[in-house]
Amino acid sequence: MSAGIHPTAVIEDGAQLHDSVTIGAYSIIGAGVELGADCVVGPHVVLRGPMRVGAGNRFFQFCSVGEISQDLTARDDDDTRVEIGDRNTFREYVTVQRGTLKDKAVTRIGSNNLLMNQVHVAHDCSIGNGTVLANGASLAGHVDIEDHVILGGFTLVHQFCRLGTHCFTGGGSIVLRDVPPWVMSEGSPASPRGINKEGLRRRGFSADQIGEVQALYKLLYRENRRLADVRELLSERAERSELAAQLLAFLERSKRSVQR
Repeated sequence: MSAGIHPTAVIEDGAQLHDSVTIGAYSIIGAGVELGADCVVGPHVVLRGPMRVGAGNRFFQFCSVGEISQDLTARDDDDTRVEIGDRNTFREYVTVQRGTLKDKAVTRIGSNNLLMNQVHVAHDCSIGNGTVLANGASLAGHVDIEDHVILGGFTLVHQFCRLGTHCFTGGGSIVLRDVPPWVMSEGSPASPRGINKEGLRRRGFSADQIGEVQALYKLLYRENRRLADVRELLSERAERSELAAQLLAFLERSKRSVQR
């Protein structure tokens, strides 16, 4: 057994671990789990396959990742899985569950994400890159989180919702509709409060780009326009504005309609 694997850890047949992986006491690595280079698994962690995990991920104690979904149609032998990128942090009591056959069959998490204590990611969710899900945030099934999203503590997201890039939710928010890119949202139910200006500054948006985001926010939320009219104006603006094109694409993909 590798010097990096505690003698009380259980590594089931069929698990594939890079030589640099560290496994803590009493953790269980199931068959079909692939762990990339420099992953650190703390004590009392359960990882179930099929699951592919990239390099440099850290799982703190009492995580449960890759377990069968809580969806009532899910079965242990379903051809479903979890896919995880690189350099993610899963803090204590995080749960991530496999996809289901009724949707994508995969729950996918990108790279450079921080999932804080007691975060729950349900079946068929997709999380991009560079996100932060604060303590107790919970995603129902089929939720899509784009890059650089921040969810405040105990944010609850309804199934099939999409949260656009660089958006932000306040603590305790209940998200029942899609949140467009760059928008700050809070409340129960959550509603738009403005743009995530400070977050955009920190991520290198120029003053002109932030001004364009403010103008788009005004178009969507401050001019009392019908959504169909907003789409038409965005379509015209998209010819000269990449940000307008991005917002238009988000609106056209929306399944649950956007917060208004």
